[in-house]
Amino acid sequence: MSPPTFPDRPDHPENTTDLFDQARADWRRDPRIAFDAWLAKQNFRRSSAEVYQAQWGLFLDWLAVRRKHLGSVDQQTIENFVAGLDIRKPQRLRYLRLIERVLDHVREIESASTNPARFIAQDGEAAWRNAPDNEPTGFLTSAERAALIAYLFSPVSELSAAQRWRERRDRALIAVFLGGGLKTGEARTLTVSCVSVGSAWVTIESANPMLTRRTRLSPFAVAIIDAWLAERRPSELTGNLLFPASPSGRPMHKATMLRSVDALIEAAGLAGTRDSRASPQTLRNTYAADLFETGVEPEQVGQWLGFAQPISASRLQRAWKMWFDAQDIPAFSEPDPAAPPVPGATRRGRLR
Repeated sequence: MSPPTFPDRPDHPENTTDLFDQARADWRRDPRIAFDAWLAKQNFRRSSAEVYQAQWGLFLDWLAVRRKHLGSVDQQTIENFVAGLDIRKPQRLRYLRLIERVLDHVREIESASTNPARFIAQDGEAAWRNAPDNEPTGFLTSAERAALIAYLFSPVSELSAAQRWRERRDRALIAVFLGGGLKTGEARTLTVSCVSVGSAWVTIESANPMLTRRTRLSPFAVAIIDAWLAERRPSELTGNLLFPASPSGRPMHKATMLRSVDALIEAAGLAGTRDSRASPQTLRNTYAADLFETGVEPEQVGQWLGFAQPISASRLQRAWKMWFDAQDIPAFSEPDPAAPPVPGATRRGRLR
């Protein structure tokens, strides 16, 4: 069977097709052909598509030897497969992410509690984690941050009304992680009253008024959120959640938020070049690193991130310095596209 043909890189990633959107029966009948058919119509870069195809093929071959299939695969089977890979932890995580996303579709669920691959991903003591190069804290490099922000500002075109508001929503979701340092649980419960057009502040409410706080948005995040608010108003979405899952206004599930982040990271061209997942936590860490680099005191950073103990911000700052010192990153200018440049360069060569 000839391999599918892939474009070298898309000008505009396809946002209309959910991952692995073949019928469940197709995946159970011949998951290899279903996977190839899906890959052929995606706008992945050639290098990324070939990696995914090889990973999926290896997993299917491993299952076939053990007389398993997608309908019967369980948590222990997946853990045995990933733990048995003679590769480093970041590469094991890529395999696990791929399996996790397939099973999300095949079993037609959103709840992480019924996906065995998610059980393994969330288990901090799982055997697959016993591999070299475990990195406890991750950040985006300046180049990765610049590429992601540039994608957030790229045109949104050739989409239906429903696809358009979801794209704007997901871009704003990225913005509150990367440009506001929010957690997924906090973003999930934000209401439209927590933000204002043109404002650099977002309020994170809590059932305990003493824990309600405000965080300062980066200039690019203000612009992206403003674009989402402008899109949201005429979209006739029910309720007051800032990031609803559907027109009915129901909240987004955390698994859906993770998939949205993964899709935009892929569209921005970052997934194929990173050894570890650029998760919402990675974006939150990068928000803090950007503040540290521009001279904001750890105590203030901790307040904006919502840390209960001031020492947590100092620990994160030390982790960032250790991470940075381990990188081989040439200095270059990376101005915020939503902010005027001010003289003076930062440690990584970014304009303040």
